[in-house]
Order: sequence, then structure tokens, then C-alpha cells
Amino acid sequence: MKTVSVALVLCLNVGVDPPDVVKTSPCARLECWIDPLSMSPQKALETIGANLQKQYENWQPRARYKQSLDPTVDEVKKLCTSLRRNAKEERVLFHYNGHGVPRPTVNGEIWVFNKNYTQYIPLSIYDLQTWMGSPSIFVYDCSNAGIIVKSFKQFALQREQELEVAAINPNHPLAQMPLPPSMKNCIQLAACEANELLPMNPDLPADLFTSCLTTPIKIALRWFCMQKSAKLVPGVTLDLIEKIPGRLNDRRTPLGELNWIFTAITDTIAWNVLPRDLFQKLFRQDLLVASLFRNFLLAERIMRSYNCTPVSSPRLPPTYMHAMWQAWDLAVDICLSQLPTIIEEGTAFRHSPFFAEQLTAFQVWLTMGVENRNPPEQLPIVLQVLLSQVHRLRALDLLGRFLDLGPWAVSLALSVGIFPYVLKLLQSSARELRPLLVFIWAKILAVDSSCQADLVKDNGHKYFLSVLADPYMPAEHRTMAVFILAVIVNNYNTGQEACLQGNLIAICLEQLNDPHPLLRQWVAICLGRIWQNFDSARWCGVRDSAHEKLYSLLSDPIPEVRCAAVFALGTFVGNSAERTDHSTTIDHNVAMMLAQLINDGSPIVRKELVVALSHLVVQYESNFCTVALQFMEEEKNYAVPSPANSTETGNVTPGRDSPAIPRLRSVNSYTNLRAATTARTLNKSLQNLNLNEEGGPAAFSPGNLSTSSSASSTLGSPDNDEYLLSFETIDKMRRVSSYSSLNSLIGVSFNSVYTQIWRVLLHLAADPFPDVSDLAMKVLNSIAYKATMNARTQRILDSGSLTQSAPASPTSKGTLIHQAGGSPPMPGASSSSLTNEVPKPPVREGPPTRPPYTPTLGGQAPHSQQFPRTRKMFDKGPDQTEDGDETAAHRSFISVSLQTGLCDWSAKYFAQPVMKIPEEHDLESQVRKEREWRFLRNARVRRQSQRITQRGVTRLDDQIFINRNPGVPSVVKFHPFNPCIAVADKDSICFWDWEKGERLDYFYNGNPRYTRITAMEYLNGHDCSLLLTATDDGALRIWKNFADQRNPEMVTAWQGLSDMLPTTRGLARRVSIYLDRSKQGGAGMVVDWEQETGLLMTSGDVRVIRIWDTEREMKVQDIPTGADSCVTSLSCDPQRSLVAAGLGDGSVRVYDRRMGPNECRVMTYREHGAWVVKAHLQKEPEGHIISVSVNGDVRFFDPRTPESINILQTVKGLTALDIHPQANLFACGSMNQFIAVYNSNGDVISNIKYYDGFMGQRIGAISCLAFHPYWPHLAVGSNDYYMSIYSAEKRLR
Repeated sequence: MKTVSVALVLCLNVGVDPPDVVKTSPCARLECWIDPLSMSPQKALETIGANLQKQYENWQPRARYKQSLDPTVDEVKKLCTSLRRNAKEERVLFHYNGHGVPRPTVNGEIWVFNKNYTQYIPLSIYDLQTWMGSPSIFVYDCSNAGIIVKSFKQFALQREQELEVAAINPNHPLAQMPLPPSMKNCIQLAACEANELLPMNPDLPADLFTSCLTTPIKIALRWFCMQKSAKLVPGVTLDLIEKIPGRLNDRRTPLGELNWIFTAITDTIAWNVLPRDLFQKLFRQDLLVASLFRNFLLAERIMRSYNCTPVSSPRLPPTYMHAMWQAWDLAVDICLSQLPTIIEEGTAFRHSPFFAEQLTAFQVWLTMGVENRNPPEQLPIVLQVLLSQVHRLRALDLLGRFLDLGPWAVSLALSVGIFPYVLKLLQSSARELRPLLVFIWAKILAVDSSCQADLVKDNGHKYFLSVLADPYMPAEHRTMAVFILAVIVNNYNTGQEACLQGNLIAICLEQLNDPHPLLRQWVAICLGRIWQNFDSARWCGVRDSAHEKLYSLLSDPIPEVRCAAVFALGTFVGNSAERTDHSTTIDHNVAMMLAQLINDGSPIVRKELVVALSHLVVQYESNFCTVALQFMEEEKNYAVPSPANSTETGNVTPGRDSPAIPRLRSVNSYTNLRAATTARTLNKSLQNLNLNEEGGPAAFSPGNLSTSSSASSTLGSPDNDEYLLSFETIDKMRRVSSYSSLNSLIGVSFNSVYTQIWRVLLHLAADPFPDVSDLAMKVLNSIAYKATMNARTQRILDSGSLTQSAPASPTSKGTLIHQAGGSPPMPGASSSSLTNEVPKPPVREGPPTRPPYTPTLGGQAPHSQQFPRTRKMFDKGPDQTEDGDETAAHRSFISVSLQTGLCDWSAKYFAQPVMKIPEEHDLESQVRKEREWRFLRNARVRRQSQRITQRGVTRLDDQIFINRNPGVPSVVKFHPFNPCIAVADKDSICFWDWEKGERLDYFYNGNPRYTRITAMEYLNGHDCSLLLTATDDGALRIWKNFADQRNPEMVTAWQGLSDMLPTTRGLARRVSIYLDRSKQGGAGMVVDWEQETGLLMTSGDVRVIRIWDTEREMKVQDIPTGADSCVTSLSCDPQRSLVAAGLGDGSVRVYDRRMGPNECRVMTYREHGAWVVKAHLQKEPEGHIISVSVNGDVRFFDPRTPESINILQTVKGLTALDIHPQANLFACGSMNQFIAVYNSNGDVISNIKYYDGFMGQRIGAISCLAFHPYWPHLAVGSNDYYMSIYSAEKRLR
């Protein structure tokens, strides 16, 4: 909004004093710096009017000015109504000088004249309001001006009431009249309070208030000279002040510089004192209003020194005592002290140090302050400094450092009005400003992306395109430039077109393989956004083979980069334009490339994969419906009984542990089985649901609730059959249909691409990470629903009965959020709708705990600090947003509701401080102190335990802990440094504090009910520990926040081994688990964790040892075992790069990871005759391999020799065994209900058969054993649910 018209109403009646004011002698005479008595009255009036107009024009030259000199009521009315008519909705200013008429009346009237100047005529403020309308600004320069402000408010209130009356009662006489304008948007400035007279000091002008408002520098300097302190500046007189050289708008001259400093100071005072919204309204919307209010602050300071209090509406807090006025006095002092020599001797003018000093104050605030404190006072001054080339670089640098403090700093800077300044600077060609401007814009757009339109309008995007294309720019500045461009093209068609013409796609493609990961990530996101729903950009990408160039990023070591590449390819195929054969071919190629990421280790990549494939599903909906129907039809002819219904009763093992085994059809071989039951089972249950009696209401039965749950991991107790069905059917399908052969299928006729993608989605619907499976379920359900609806319409036409036309629209009201350990949500009425949202996993709030990574670049450019890349292992990535509510609009149901929020999550990196030292490097931070404490504790544990083990442990039967576990212990694991032990049963984990003897936590691991936990590892045990669990379907899950008061949270989960052989697991394990292991359903999954390198070795019922890099969240290597039996034990030594594996056929094999797959097996020992229970590779440089078989023979091998170097015989019928890594002890648990502990010579040092206390109850059959990595503690779990810990005798400890 701006002020377009100005009415200058002067009632001076020169030569005649009004009757109610007694003037002093001598008295203040000057009006607009003119003495009216120095010329004829009429000429004086006109000159004063012309001068006043000039003074206003300095502040707003473009407005229309109309003078009304000594007017009548009619003239004022005519003037105001014509100005309002021309101004339309803009602001009009009404300036009233009443020095020649009586004071305003209590009734709300000001005075004008009659035609022949014989009478004073009152003019009601109410009428003035009506003529002026709104928005308006009023300036009253007369005695008792505060009365007018009060009357104005009363009349405005009266108008509001009239408006209300007219609105309620249409017959009221007021309702017939034109509605009076509301006075809410009116601003008033009055020279003094209601009971005050204007000052009459002859040294001052008579219109002191007007002078302050329109010629502030002149009056400020005069006032300064009239103060006693001015005597300290020698040789300065009032006459000299008139001769100050320069022009107000030339900042290089003394007068211009003073004006500039004055603007900066008044702006700063206002910003620091006023509430933000008032500051915006008065100082940032209208140039003239802002100038008048800045000058009003000076008027308050000067007039208060003469016992006069200027009034404004809206009212401002008092500012006349603000500390910044002292800075103004100093600046005036420095300027005036140079005057005599400049004028008399013509010496050069020395510029004021004001701005440099204020920047220093700002810098001190930035470097010294604490986090939560008041905002810096100097912010508005920094803005003013941007206008000066001298300080611009420093000001931009400090501004960048300020914005880096976080989103609150960006909001503050925007509220000060930074935007137009930095937008204008984009027209500058100075190279040294580029890094600073790119940084500042990245910070602004990370917090407020709404200014994309302004950037494109001012051609700002060209600036960033040139930065991105400049190879000499450091990578992090190009990253910020591409981030800014990604914001410009985000859902903004004009921006997409502008950037396409600016060659953005080609520039991005050149930088796809830059060594800087954050740049690769944002280049991919930017590409994904420019061709999102913009077909010409997509074809431009096709011409440049963009999709093929993006393929290289699908195997990038950084998960976020892979994720961004999937996003870009997803929007590439997700365009809604018409399809040609060429584009269909491209879509199919992209789809098959994406399908290879099905077993990526990072859940954020798999989540993005589901969304990318869902775009494809939307594009080729009819083809997918056909595939879905085909699967359903096949299933009708051939159905596999669902696992829940074939549960065997009468299991020997106790209730909780009884496995529910799916009966698999006996088919000759695994491959035939795969061929016979491809992916059909989900669709069986889908078809139950929707093709139910020609669309009758679906009954609730286990078969129908297929979609009410996604993965059992999102639900509570795994014992509720109904809820696990959908997941289990999908999971079974996934297991019997081959995914390992996906890669060979790329080249198959296009018809099968849809089948392939359908299978990929089925696989993802059984993903161990809940968010991924939820998304995939949505896509599958959506298509199955459409397919069945289409099929149903056919059947309805045949039968003619229409009872249920469509299911209820999906709603999130029924979604129960389950916190780990609760009970599953009960089926509500909404479950009958297939498109229903899946119950979500525990909601996770809060921003991501880390930016994706801190750039580590050599070049020390401004705004780049060199910090090592600190990447918390397995950040979960963005939370997906779910919206989309109408089943009718199914196309949008998939595309809108499926978003992972990747881009917004990635953008948070730029909103967070980049230059701040990360907490872990800050020596004083709590994080650092906690870490130091942990490291000291770890050293103490190592030291004390070593002292004990070096003395030699002669007995190990002192029971220090016993408790009944909630489930039968199957795996136990000591925390290396805490007194905490994790005990896993089939599908849950219990944590015990073995020192205090209390239970800390018990939660559900989330594996499907027919799988069991077979291995656990503590990751980062020395610091903030995570717990890894492996289940025998090949899934790995990692948990944090366990064993403390918070809810355990799944950090990540992935399919560590994709093709665990289901036949070995599928055998009914009803025999007690303690018979020969080779008959009891395979080894499950075995893992070994290498803390130093972050590598995880995994194997089990497969023919490979798969190595995962947890830092990159990807598979590094597959080592073929070369054996026909399962791997039962893994042990690795990072120093020698060796991996030792014990196998089910009794062989022990040693592999060297550094060699190729064909020659990496360096040694095979075939001395054991039966299943190897444990193979342990000692971690010393000369370390041996110790292996033990079920038959109890312990063999020692040196990896360099082909035969064993020592053999010991222990008990037969081993069920569990562990070897203490430090103390050379090993413990054997037997199914004959005892534990024997041996030293390295094979001597039994302890035999444990009975529990202490408990009337000497006999130990149950041993299900698991584990030594503490340091202390001589042995944990024992037995199938009578008891969990006990034994240690060396007390005197040793």
C-alpha cells in the first residue's frame, strides 16, 4: 500500500492571532522555515504552502499534492472527496496546520474560516472522516491536538456501532444510507497532548512538529546546537549549520551521510521497541508513512524537551530515552566538529565510523552471546549498510552468520525487511559477493519458500544458474545454488519454464557425479522437481538421456543420494502427459532399473522406491488392474491355506514359543514350488473382501481382514490371528516367488514388466520396516480395490442387485497408533474398506537429529567450516505424510497420499546451523561430557575385568542373578559395559539389569509369527548403543532407546538375506528344540559385527556370506560358501580380513574378504563329523580358530595349517556353547540339563546342575549361553523360562 494523494490544509490567517492563544513576546514565528511577517500576508501564505509541499516531496515525490490555504468548510470537503475518489483503495494524507485558528473543541471540531474571513467556522472530525474515508493518515500541527485524536476514536467507534445496527436491522434509517467507511486503517500524528500548548520559544520554528516530520536533519542539528553540550564542539553556530555541504540523498556528502545515519538509527529504535506486527504496518508497508514515523521519533525526543508530548494513533511506546540516540549525538558531534575546517579551509570530509562500529557491535553479538537471548539491536543497521559498497562484503558476511543461527534468525531478518535488499543485490556482477549471496538465499528459502515468484520475476534464477554452472565455485556453494533452484522449480510452472530455458537440466546432469555427496543429492532432487508434471522438461531430459545418467546414482555409497535418484526417476515416469511407444519403453526401462533396489539396506530408499513405483502404477493403472485380477483368478483355482489356520495344536514347547508353521505343498523341488504358487495369496484375501456375494457387505472373518494391518510389526501382540493375515499371506508369497531372479528379467517382453513390478510391490509390502510396508500396502490395496470394483461392476450388471456401491472413504480417524508393547487395534467398521489406511507404526516426531552430512571440502571458502563428516548410523529419514481422502479420486489417492517428505526433510539441512561446531566437538557440551564419562567407564570395565581374568578363573558357579523371563530365552547377549543383558525369546526382547536384578524393558521385535529371533548384537556398545536383531526370515532390525524410560524405537530394518531357503525353515519343528540341530529347521540367521569398520557379516540358511556396510547402508560383498549346508556360526577378524564360518555339515571354512569370489575360500577343515555349534576366530595377530560340534569335540586350528593343532572332548549332545574372548574359558550347555565350564586345557572347572535357592531346583534344558565380553560372567537361558547368570567366586570380584 502507498500514499498517493496529500491534502495540505493551512489555517494561518497571517497577521491575525487567534483569540484563545496568548503569545509570548518574542515568540516562535517561522512556518516552514519562512518568517510570515517578512512579506505580504497573501504571498507569505502561498510561499509557506509551496515550501511545505516541497518538504513533503522529499519523502514521497510521486504523490499528488493539493494545497488548501485558509479554506472554508466546503473547500475542505471538495478537496478531501476528490482526493479519495482518485486514490481509490490507496492511502491519503491530510496535513492540518491550525496556528491561525482557535484550538480544537472537546466536541471534536477543528476550525476553518468563512468566505470573507470574518468568522471561524467549526469543522466536525466526523465529517472529515466521512470525506477522507480509509485508509488515511492525519497530521495535526496545532495546540491541544490530542483532543482531535480522542474525538477521532470516539467517532470511529460510533461508526462501528452504526454499521452493526444497519447489518442487524435492514429497516433502520441507517441501513438505507450509504455505509460509512470503517476507520480501522487510519493513522494519526498529533503535535501534543489534549491539554498542552505548542512551544513558543523564539529560537524554534512555530511549526516545530511539522519541521521534525518533514525536515528532520535541519531541526535536529539546530536543536543539537541549542543544547549546553554543543559548547563542547568549538566554532559551531546556527549560521554554520545552514552551510553544511552536500545533498540529503547523496550518502557520500556530510549532509547525506547524516541523513543515512539518522534513517538507520530511527529504524533501529523502532524495530527494537515496537511489537513486530506494528513495526511491519508502520515502517515497512508505505514509504511516506515509514518516513513520517521515523521522523516522529525525533519529534518526540525534541518536543518532550519543551514539555510537549506528541501523540500517535496507533500509540507507540516512549522512545525518547533510547540508547541509540546517544549514537546519533556522537555522529552529529563528529560531523559538526569537522565543519569549520571544511568550510574555511576546504579540507576533505572524513566519513563517520558509525556503520563500521555498529557492524563490530553486531559481530560481538554473534561471537559472544548465548543461544537464547534478545535479538541483536543492530539488525536494521546491517540492512542499511548493504546500500554502501564500502561495507557491503562485511555486512553480507555477518548477515550470513546471523541467518545461520537457525530459522528464528531468518524470520527476524525477513521481518526487518531484508528481502528487497538481497533481491536487488542479485543484479550485482561482483564475484566476491556470490558465495555470500548464495548462502543467504539458501537460508531464506529453506525457511520461507514462498518467494519463488519474486525471484523468477526479477530474473534471480539466472544468477543461481550461473553460480551452479561455474566450475570454479566450491562444491558447497554450488550445492546451495542447486537447492535454491530446486525451490524455484518446486510446484511452480513459471519457475520450471524459466529454469528449463536457462538450461538447468544440462547443467545439473554435468554435476551428477560430483565428489561432493550433498551436491549429488540436490542435483537429483532438482531434476526430479523440474520435470514433475512438466512434460517439456521430461522430453528435454530424454534427449539428454537424463534417466540413464541417473542410474549411476542408484548405487551411490550415500543412502540419501540413492534416495534422491529414486525420487528423480519416480517423477520422471510419473508425468501425466499422453504416452507414446517411446515414452512407454523409457518408463519400462526405468521401472526395471528401480526394481533392483528392492533389497537396498536403507529404508528411506525403499520408501522412495514405493512412491516411485506408485507413479508408474498410476500411469499404467489398467495394466496393473489386469495383473491384479489375473493373480486373483489364479488364486481362486489354487489356494494355499493361510499360516494361521494350519497352526498345529499340541505342541510340546510351551505356549508362547509354539511356532505357527505354514504347511507348504509338497512339491518336488524348491523351484517348482516357486513356480506353482507365484504371488497370489494377497489377492486371495483381497478377492474375499470385495467380490463378496455380488457386493454384499463383507462379513468379518480372518480371511477378510487382510488389509486391516500392514505388518505385524506395526501391531501389538503377535498372537492375534486376524491381524497378521494380510502380512503373512504377502510374506509367504514373497518367499515362494523368486526375487533373486529379478535381474535376469530385465529384457523380458514388456507384458511382464507389470507382473515384475507387482511382485516387487508384494515384496515391499512385507518389508521389515513398517513405514515401507504401509506405503506398499496402500499401493497394492488401491489397485486391487480398483480391479475388484471394475470386476464387480461387470457382475452387478449381470445380477442386477446393487447393495453396496462403494466402500467407505478411507479415514484416518480409525487409525490407532500402537506403541510397542500395547495390544493391536480391534477391527472397526471402517475395516471393510479396502483403501483403508493401514495402522501406522509409532509416530515419530521432532526434526531429524542430524543434517544428512556436514560438507567436508578442502577450500576454506566463506561459510564453510571443516568438520569431519558425522553421520549418525541409520538415520530414519523423513516421516511420510499421509493425506488423500476420496476413494473416488483414486488416481490422486495414490499419488497425493504417497509422499515420503524426502525433499522437505533434506531442505532442513539448510535451515539448521551449518557453521556451528557440532555438539560432539564442543568441549563444553553435555553430549561431549556424557561421551567422555562413557569412555572412562569403558576403560574402567576393561581394566578391572582384565585384572580378574589374568589371575585365572578357577571356578565359575557363583549365581549372581536369576529371574523368570517372559518367554523362553533363545538368544542372550551381555551389554559390553552396562550391567544390562538382552534376552530374546521368539519375537520379543527383554532387558534385565543383572546388578540390581530388575527388569528394565520388554518389547516386541515385530517379526512375523512364523519367524524367530536367531541372533543379536550390540552396535556401538562403547557409546550410544543400538541393538541389532536378526530373524530367520533374513530380516535385520535395529533398535534404540531400549532399557531406559523411553519407548524403544526402530531405527532401521532391512532384508539382510533376501533368499533364506523357506524349505529348511518350513519343516514342522514340533520335536523339542533340543534334539539334533540339523533336523530342527536350519540355523536361522547368524551375524557377526565388526565395530571398527562398521561391517556386518550375515549368513544362515543360504549359500553365501553377505557383508553389509552399515555406514553406507548397502551390500558390499557376497562370499559364496561353496557348501551345500547352512552356515551355523560366523566370526571375523578385521585386522587379518578373515572370516571363519562353521557349517551344518561339520566343516569349518576360512575366507579372505580381500580376494575375489572364486578364490576367497582359503581353508576348509572337515574334521567335525556333525553340525558345528560355534566357530570362534581369536582376535590376536596369531589368533586360532576354536570350533565345537554337536558331538562335543573342541578343535583348535591355526589358519595357516590344514589340520587341527589340538582336540578336546567335552559333553555330547551340546545345545549351546560360548567361548570367553579374554579368559580362555568355554561353557557347554547340554540337553541333559547341566552346564559344564572348561578352561583352555580342557579341564572342567565348574559343573552347574541346580539353581541356588529355589529348594535347589534342577536347571531346565539349556536353550542358550553367553559369556560377558570382559567380566567372567556366564548367562544361561533354559527352556523352563529361567534366566540365570554365574560368575567367578566373590573374592576375585
